[in-house]
Amino acid sequence: MEDSIKTIVMTFIKASKGKDNLDSSSFKKLVKKQLGGIMEDAGSSSAVKEMQEGLDENSDGKVSFSEYFNLLGYLAKSMSQKESGETQAAP
Repeated sequence: MEDSIKTIVMTFIKASKGKDNLDSSSFKKLVKKQLGGIMEDAGSSSAVKEMQEGLDENSDGKVSFSEYFNLLGYLAKSMSQKESGETQAAP
């Protein structure tokens, strides 16, 4: 599990180029490259933009690590429920 947490953190740092936030372009690239295998709409610019807006709790147009982590939590919960046969509504 320790390696998984390191991967999550390092993926964000690499995508944000060491900044505190992901701008729209960086977020889109991260989603497409890193989450394309588990997210149906990862290749859709409009879906990724809508996802970013939904994550952007402080409406600054960027995705912070905390906001990014919310996405990962949602995806992990969805995967868990899928494996156990449950369903979940989108946030």
